[in-house]
Amino acid sequence: MNVIELDNVWRVYNEGAEPVYALQGVTLKIKPGEYPAIVGTSGSGKSTLMNIIGCLDRPTKGTYLLDGIDIKSRTDDELAAIRNKTVGFVFQQFNLLPSMSALKNVMLPLVYAGVPGKERKVRAELALEEVGLQNRMSHLPNELSGGQQQRVAIARAIVNRPSILLADEPTGALDSATAKEIMDLFGRMVNEGMTVILVTHDPETAGRANRIIKVRDGKILEDIAMGQVS
Repeated sequence: MNVIELDNVWRVYNEGAEPVYALQGVTLKIKPGEYPAIVGTSGSGKSTLMNIIGCLDRPTKGTYLLDGIDIKSRTDDELAAIRNKTVGFVFQQFNLLPSMSALKNVMLPLVYAGVPGKERKVRAELALEEVGLQNRMSHLPNELSGGQQQRVAIARAIVNRPSILLADEPTGALDSATAKEIMDLFGRMVNEGMTVILVTHDPETAGRANRIIKVRDGKILEDIAMGQVS
């Protein structure tokens, strides 16, 4: 079974008199445990595709099944619940709350999910240990390096045990050595069975994936299987 299945998906925005075709007939299937990179320049449609995959937006027409669930027919509240349970997000900007410790930042999704306090703390600690920050849990974001902040953001994204991790330009704000550490972490997660989807314009970042999906003008231009996850 595919974890993600898009069939002839269009996304059209009506700006002014002329419609804007952000996606045009996209068909895409991703299996559990795959590690694809969606690649394209600014305006190619890759961000729109990511938003639809992550249930932040809906197709104008076409079908999107996430874990077999038809997304288009779901209410906003249902989509929010699906996002919180199934999809974790990592962005270029870390989006950490500056007044909260690393531990409390990671606990936030569990608060929204209604997880009891003691369990929240245990699960957040485990997530931070997974990303190698067991000695930085009480630190505020401004007391952490850029790479450490991104690790906190990754821990926050995986604390609900999502089946999919969506990473949008996850190394864009990092130096090359730190970027490699983050990409190594994603590779390890894939090897442990998680589906990680990179969205990037950077060929070096995309080269770490095992599948390259090139997007241009709202269409999939190429879909190339690569070698083993590096």
